[in-house]
Amino acid sequence: MKKIILPLLLIFSLASCKDSNKNNKIKAAQWLIGKWENKSADGNLQETWKKTNDSTFLGESYFIKEEDTIHFETIILQQNGEELKYNTTIKGQNDDEPVTFILTNEVEKELVFENKKHNYPQKISYRLLNPKSLVAKISGTLQGKPSSEQYTMTKTE
Repeated sequence: MKKIILPLLLIFSLASCKDSNKNNKIKAAQWLIGKWENKSADGNLQETWKKTNDSTFLGESYFIKEEDTIHFETIILQQNGEELKYNTTIKGQNDDEPVTFILTNEVEKELVFENKKHNYPQKISYRLLNPKSLVAKISGTLQGKPSSEQYTMTKTE
C-alpha cells in the first residue's frame, strides 16, 4: 500500500505545482516593473512599478504640469487565487477609496482590466510594444459617450 501511495502523492504534488504556476497571472505582468514616463506639452506623466512579493506589485502614477501635481494615484496589482486585481486609489476621487478592476484579458505582453460598474474609466490596459516602450490606455463611457485616453510611455529605469 505504501508503495502505491507515495508515488501518487508525488504525482499530485507535481500536478498542483504545475497548475499554480499556470494560474499565477501576476508573473505575466513582470514586464511592468520599472519606471515609465510620458513627456508632452501638457506635462509629465510618470508611473513606477515595484514587486513587493510573489503576489503583489505596487504602482504609483502621477502627472506633473509645470510645478503642480495634477494627478496622483497608487495602484496595487495583486494575485488573489486565480484572479488578478488592479486596485487604484486616486487622490481626491472616490473619497480616496480604492476602485478594483479585474483582469479580463491577458495575451502575451498585454493586460486588460475592467470594472463595468465604475463611472469612468471602465477599462484599463497596458500593452508592451518593446522592452523600453508600452502603451497605457483608459477607456469607457463618459457622460454617455465613448471616451479614451492613451499614453505611450518610455522605460527610464
